[in-house]
Amino acid sequence: MLVLALSFTPTVVDRLVLPVAGPYLPHASTPPRGVGAAEKPIGTPPTAPSSTSYRLNESPDPGQEMVAYDPCRPVHWVVRPDNAPPGAQQLVEQALAEVSVATGLQFVHDGTTTEAPSGSRDNYQPERYGKRWAPLLITWSDPGETPGLAGRVVGLGGSSYAQSPGRPLVYVAGSVTLDAPDLTAVLERPHGRAQVRAVIMHELGHVVGLDHVDDPGQLMHAENSGLTGFAAGDLAGLARLGTGECVPQL
Repeated sequence: MLVLALSFTPTVVDRLVLPVAGPYLPHASTPPRGVGAAEKPIGTPPTAPSSTSYRLNESPDPGQEMVAYDPCRPVHWVVRPDNAPPGAQQLVEQALAEVSVATGLQFVHDGTTTEAPSGSRDNYQPERYGKRWAPLLITWSDPGETPGLAGRVVGLGGSSYAQSPGRPLVYVAGSVTLDAPDLTAVLERPHGRAQVRAVIMHELGHVVGLDHVDDPGQLMHAENSGLTGFAAGDLAGLARLGTGECVPQL
Protein backbone atom coordinates (compact mmCIF):
# COMPACT_ATOMS: atom_id res chain seq x y z
CA MET A 1 0.00 0.00 0.00
CA LEU A 2 1.43 3.37 -0.95
CA VAL A 3 0.75 6.62 0.81
CA LEU A 4 1.66 9.64 -1.25
CA ALA A 5 2.19 12.98 0.44
CA LEU A 6 0.85 15.47 -2.07
CA SER A 7 3.71 17.92 -1.89
CA PHE A 8 6.03 19.19 -4.60
CA THR A 9 8.45 16.38 -3.81
CA PRO A 10 6.13 13.54 -2.82
CA THR A 11 6.98 11.09 -0.08
CA VAL A 12 5.87 7.57 -0.81
CA VAL A 13 5.02 5.14 1.97
CA ASP A 14 3.56 1.72 1.43
CA ARG A 15 2.79 -1.57 3.08
CA LEU A 16 2.70 -4.95 1.45
CA VAL A 17 -0.66 -6.56 0.83
CA LEU A 18 0.02 -10.12 1.93
CA PRO A 19 -0.77 -12.88 -0.56
CA VAL A 20 -3.65 -15.23 0.07
CA ALA A 21 -2.66 -18.84 0.59
CA GLY A 22 -4.17 -21.46 -1.67
CA PRO A 23 -2.99 -25.08 -1.85
CA TYR A 24 -3.27 -26.53 -5.34
CA LEU A 25 -5.66 -29.43 -5.58
CA PRO A 26 -6.53 -30.30 -9.19
CA HIS A 27 -10.28 -29.99 -9.70
CA ALA A 28 -12.76 -27.80 -11.58
CA SER A 29 -11.69 -24.63 -9.76
CA THR A 30 -8.03 -24.86 -10.77
CA PRO A 31 -6.42 -24.85 -14.23
CA PRO A 32 -4.99 -27.92 -15.94
CA ARG A 33 -1.43 -28.64 -14.88
CA GLY A 34 1.48 -27.00 -16.65
CA VAL A 35 -0.40 -24.62 -18.96
CA GLY A 36 2.18 -22.48 -20.74
CA ALA A 37 5.13 -24.11 -18.97
CA ALA A 38 8.42 -24.57 -20.82
CA GLU A 39 11.01 -27.21 -20.02
CA LYS A 40 13.49 -24.62 -18.74
CA PRO A 41 13.43 -20.95 -17.68
CA ILE A 42 12.41 -18.69 -20.55
CA GLY A 43 14.47 -15.76 -19.31
CA THR A 44 17.75 -15.23 -17.51
CA PRO A 45 18.14 -12.95 -14.49
CA PRO A 46 21.18 -10.67 -14.61
CA THR A 47 24.16 -11.05 -12.35
CA ALA A 48 22.97 -9.71 -9.01
CA PRO A 49 24.73 -6.69 -7.48
CA SER A 50 26.60 -7.49 -4.27
CA SER A 51 24.20 -5.39 -2.19
CA THR A 52 22.22 -7.04 0.57
CA SER A 53 19.83 -4.09 0.96
CA TYR A 54 16.73 -6.04 0.05
CA ARG A 55 14.13 -8.12 1.83
CA LEU A 56 12.00 -10.88 0.41
CA ASN A 57 8.35 -11.34 1.27
CA GLU A 58 8.10 -13.69 4.20
CA SER A 59 7.45 -17.25 3.09
CA PRO A 60 4.48 -18.93 4.82
CA ASP A 61 6.48 -22.17 4.72
CA PRO A 62 9.37 -22.08 7.22
CA GLY A 63 11.19 -24.62 5.10
CA GLN A 64 11.03 -22.49 1.94
CA GLU A 65 13.27 -19.44 1.89
CA MET A 66 11.36 -17.47 -0.71
CA VAL A 67 8.25 -17.57 -2.88
CA ALA A 68 8.63 -16.55 -6.52
CA TYR A 69 6.92 -16.81 -9.87
CA ASP A 70 7.70 -19.88 -12.00
CA PRO A 71 10.47 -18.75 -14.40
CA CYS A 72 9.49 -21.47 -16.88
CA ARG A 73 6.28 -19.73 -17.88
CA PRO A 74 5.42 -16.14 -18.74
CA VAL A 75 3.57 -13.84 -16.39
CA HIS A 76 0.51 -12.73 -18.33
CA TRP A 77 -0.94 -9.32 -17.53
CA VAL A 78 -4.01 -7.28 -18.35
CA VAL A 79 -5.11 -3.70 -17.71
CA ARG A 80 -8.54 -2.38 -16.91
CA PRO A 81 -8.29 0.99 -18.70
CA ASP A 82 -11.14 2.71 -16.85
CA ASN A 83 -9.99 5.96 -15.22
CA ALA A 84 -6.44 5.61 -16.53
CA PRO A 85 -4.68 8.98 -16.95
CA PRO A 86 -3.16 9.96 -20.32
CA GLY A 87 0.00 7.98 -21.04
CA ALA A 88 -0.73 5.41 -18.33
CA GLN A 89 -0.26 2.42 -20.61
CA GLN A 90 3.25 3.48 -21.53
CA LEU A 91 4.18 3.95 -17.87
CA VAL A 92 2.91 0.47 -17.01
CA GLU A 93 4.82 -1.05 -19.93
CA GLN A 94 8.00 0.75 -18.93
CA ALA A 95 7.68 -0.39 -15.31
CA LEU A 96 7.09 -4.00 -16.36
CA ALA A 97 10.08 -3.84 -18.71
CA GLU A 98 12.28 -2.74 -15.80
CA VAL A 99 11.07 -5.65 -13.66
CA SER A 100 11.54 -8.08 -16.54
CA VAL A 101 15.15 -7.03 -17.09
CA ALA A 102 15.87 -7.18 -13.37
CA THR A 103 14.34 -10.64 -12.82
CA GLY A 104 14.51 -12.41 -16.18
CA LEU A 105 10.77 -13.05 -15.88
CA GLN A 106 8.89 -12.62 -19.14
CA PHE A 107 5.69 -10.56 -19.11
CA VAL A 108 3.06 -11.03 -21.81
CA HIS A 109 0.36 -8.43 -22.40
CA ASP A 110 -3.06 -9.98 -22.94
CA GLY A 111 -4.84 -6.69 -23.60
CA THR A 112 -7.61 -5.08 -21.62
CA THR A 113 -10.17 -6.47 -19.21
CA THR A 114 -13.35 -5.41 -17.47
CA GLU A 115 -12.37 -7.14 -14.23
CA ALA A 116 -12.61 -4.84 -11.22
CA PRO A 117 -10.07 -4.82 -8.38
CA SER A 118 -10.98 -7.02 -5.45
CA GLY A 119 -9.44 -8.02 -2.15
CA SER A 120 -10.72 -11.55 -2.69
CA ARG A 121 -9.83 -12.09 -6.33
CA ASP A 122 -10.17 -15.58 -7.78
CA ASN A 123 -6.86 -16.99 -9.03
CA TYR A 124 -8.65 -19.02 -11.70
CA GLN A 125 -11.29 -17.42 -13.92
CA PRO A 126 -11.69 -19.66 -16.98
CA GLU A 127 -14.79 -17.86 -18.28
CA ARG A 128 -12.84 -14.62 -18.46
CA TYR A 129 -9.25 -15.67 -19.15
CA GLY A 130 -9.31 -19.27 -20.29
CA LYS A 131 -8.02 -22.38 -18.58
CA ARG A 132 -4.90 -20.96 -16.92
CA TRP A 133 -4.10 -18.96 -13.83
CA ALA A 134 -5.59 -15.47 -13.90
CA PRO A 135 -3.18 -12.85 -15.25
CA LEU A 136 -1.62 -10.02 -13.30
CA LEU A 137 -4.38 -7.42 -13.05
CA ILE A 138 -3.49 -3.73 -13.21
CA THR A 139 -6.30 -1.26 -12.53
CA TRP A 140 -6.70 2.48 -12.06
CA SER A 141 -9.26 2.89 -9.32
CA ASP A 142 -10.35 5.32 -6.59
CA PRO A 143 -11.36 5.15 -2.91
CA GLY A 144 -15.03 4.83 -3.78
CA GLU A 145 -14.41 1.54 -5.58
CA THR A 146 -11.40 0.44 -3.55
CA PRO A 147 -11.67 1.53 0.10
CA GLY A 148 -8.04 0.60 0.66
CA LEU A 149 -7.10 3.68 -1.37
CA ALA A 150 -8.76 6.04 1.10
CA GLY A 151 -6.82 8.96 2.50
CA ARG A 152 -3.31 9.34 1.14
CA VAL A 153 -3.01 5.77 -0.16
CA VAL A 154 -2.25 5.66 -3.87
CA GLY A 155 -1.53 2.00 -4.58
CA LEU A 156 -2.02 -1.61 -3.53
CA GLY A 157 -0.05 -4.60 -4.75
CA GLY A 158 0.65 -8.25 -4.04
CA SER A 159 0.41 -11.81 -5.32
CA SER A 160 -1.37 -15.00 -4.37
CA TYR A 161 0.34 -18.38 -4.35
CA ALA A 162 -0.52 -22.00 -4.88
CA GLN A 163 1.22 -25.26 -4.13
CA SER A 164 1.22 -28.71 -5.62
CA PRO A 165 1.81 -31.47 -3.04
CA GLY A 166 5.51 -31.95 -2.44
CA ARG A 167 6.49 -28.91 -4.52
CA PRO A 168 7.37 -25.35 -3.47
CA LEU A 169 4.90 -22.53 -3.10
CA VAL A 170 4.70 -20.47 -6.29
CA TYR A 171 3.09 -17.12 -7.04
CA VAL A 172 0.37 -17.65 -9.62
CA ALA A 173 -1.69 -14.45 -9.79
CA GLY A 174 -1.10 -10.85 -8.76
CA SER A 175 -2.66 -7.41 -8.86
CA VAL A 176 -1.70 -3.75 -8.74
CA THR A 177 -4.41 -1.19 -7.95
CA LEU A 178 -3.54 2.47 -8.44
CA ASP A 179 -5.32 5.61 -7.26
CA ALA A 180 -6.22 7.33 -10.53
CA PRO A 181 -7.19 10.78 -9.16
CA ASP A 182 -4.10 11.21 -6.97
CA LEU A 183 -1.63 9.88 -9.52
CA THR A 184 -3.20 11.94 -12.30
CA ALA A 185 -2.42 14.99 -10.17
CA VAL A 186 1.17 13.83 -9.72
CA LEU A 187 1.54 13.45 -13.49
CA GLU A 188 0.91 17.17 -13.87
CA ARG A 189 4.01 18.07 -11.83
CA PRO A 190 7.59 18.37 -13.04
CA HIS A 191 9.04 14.86 -13.29
CA GLY A 192 5.60 13.49 -12.51
CA ARG A 193 5.79 10.70 -15.08
CA ALA A 194 9.00 9.36 -13.54
CA GLN A 195 7.45 9.52 -10.06
CA VAL A 196 4.31 7.64 -11.10
CA ARG A 197 6.39 5.05 -12.95
CA ALA A 198 8.39 4.56 -9.74
CA VAL A 199 5.15 3.96 -7.81
CA ILE A 200 4.20 1.26 -10.32
CA MET A 201 7.70 -0.26 -10.17
CA HIS A 202 7.55 -0.36 -6.38
CA GLU A 203 4.19 -2.15 -6.42
CA LEU A 204 5.44 -4.59 -9.04
CA GLY A 205 8.40 -5.25 -6.76
CA HIS A 206 5.91 -6.44 -4.14
CA VAL A 207 4.05 -8.47 -6.76
CA VAL A 208 7.15 -10.50 -7.67
CA GLY A 209 8.24 -10.98 -4.07
CA LEU A 210 10.04 -7.99 -2.52
CA ASP A 211 9.19 -6.56 0.89
CA HIS A 212 10.26 -3.24 2.40
CA VAL A 213 13.82 -2.48 3.43
CA ASP A 214 15.26 -0.10 6.01
CA ASP A 215 17.69 1.45 3.54
CA PRO A 216 16.23 4.77 2.27
CA GLY A 217 18.46 4.52 -0.79
CA GLN A 218 16.35 1.71 -2.24
CA LEU A 219 13.10 2.04 -4.15
CA MET A 220 11.61 -0.65 -1.91
CA HIS A 221 12.09 1.51 1.18
CA ALA A 222 8.75 2.38 2.77
CA GLU A 223 9.32 6.09 2.18
CA ASN A 224 10.51 7.40 -1.15
CA SER A 225 11.07 11.11 -1.54
CA GLY A 226 12.86 11.15 -4.85
CA LEU A 227 14.01 7.80 -6.27
CA THR A 228 12.70 7.03 -9.72
CA GLY A 229 14.37 3.68 -10.37
CA PHE A 230 15.60 0.50 -8.74
CA ALA A 231 18.84 0.78 -6.74
CA ALA A 232 21.48 -1.88 -6.11
CA GLY A 233 19.64 -3.62 -3.28
CA ASP A 234 16.38 -3.69 -5.20
CA LEU A 235 18.18 -5.18 -8.20
CA ALA A 236 19.90 -7.80 -6.07
CA GLY A 237 16.58 -8.94 -4.65
CA LEU A 238 14.86 -8.94 -8.02
CA ALA A 239 17.65 -10.99 -9.60
CA ARG A 240 17.30 -13.53 -6.82
CA LEU A 241 13.54 -13.73 -7.33
CA GLY A 242 14.20 -14.60 -10.97
CA THR A 243 15.85 -17.85 -9.88
CA GLY A 244 12.70 -19.50 -8.53
CA GLU A 245 11.99 -23.15 -9.19
CA CYS A 246 10.01 -24.33 -12.21
CA VAL A 247 6.85 -26.14 -11.09
CA PRO A 248 5.06 -27.66 -14.09
CA GLN A 249 2.80 -29.54 -11.67
CA LEU A 250 0.81 -26.30 -11.20
